[in-house]
Amino acid sequence: MKTPFETWELLILGALVILLLFWVSPGLKQAFKQSQETKSSDWPGLLIPLAIVAVFVTLLLYMV
Repeated sequence: MKTPFETWELLILGALVILLLFWVSPGLKQAFKQSQETKSSDWPGLLIPLAIVAVFVTLLLYMV
């Protein structure tokens, strides 16, 4: 039987999450800035491989 987290564990976990957000936020700001500057022609480079993987996984599921 699992016991719930203790109060001190939750406080440490919350502090780690806040520190992680502060550590990652400059990179997120830069990523959002670059995403606004992207061209619409960049999307097929992401969507085509994603669709191929989705079709492949679907075929694998139907084969089982």
